[in-house]
Amino acid sequence: MLDAGKISAITIDLDDTLWPIWPTIERAEKALHDWLTVHAPMTAALFSSPPALREIREEMSLARPDLKHDMSALRRESVRLALHRAGEDPALADPAFEVFFAERQRVILFADALPVLDFLAGRYPLVAVTNGNADLERIGLARYFRACICAREFGVGKPDPRIFHAAAGAVDLWPDRVLHIGDDATLDALGALNAGMQAAWVNRSDSPWPHEPEPHAIVEHLSELVELFA
Repeated sequence: MLDAGKISAITIDLDDTLWPIWPTIERAEKALHDWLTVHAPMTAALFSSPPALREIREEMSLARPDLKHDMSALRRESVRLALHRAGEDPALADPAFEVFFAERQRVILFADALPVLDFLAGRYPLVAVTNGNADLERIGLARYFRACICAREFGVGKPDPRIFHAAAGAVDLWPDRVLHIGDDATLDALGALNAGMQAAWVNRSDSPWPHEPEPHAIVEHLSELVELFA
């Protein structure tokens, strides 16, 4: 059970916790493809082939293991490789990625996200913890958070305990004084438990809990978190 009396700060995942990520990525990839169709049509044709695109991404992941936690750099360099293979200017990778990245920040929040952020931020310092490349300033949510710890900048991602410990350290607390909220059973909830935090699993799909240690709370919607602190 959640021990609200021990909580002095809250860390929160972003993608699929505050907004659904795949509709966002699909819109961003369409914007990228439309841009490439105009500025690099041979590369756009290459990106229209799922097997070719998968091969490029796999090759880039193998060639640049140093980028495994940097989704932005990995995607940008995948575009650069595709441009090279298509015989077009690799320098177009930078403006092409900017088109993708700008659209990636146009998220559509879950209906309960803003009310819950308002509620939690009024009571606790909040820290975002993400393996993705969301930009809270561009999205318009930075005002709710004291800090954002992202795998791209930190060098390791969830479920590594170190990224959770860094998030607790950002508000000068030991992990056992922090509650982590996230949608991924392994990366978020189990990762937080192994880091010594309390964990709330946001299970919107009514999936069974897959691990032996159980989270301190399981909620179907973010709004249920408000009740836990009432």
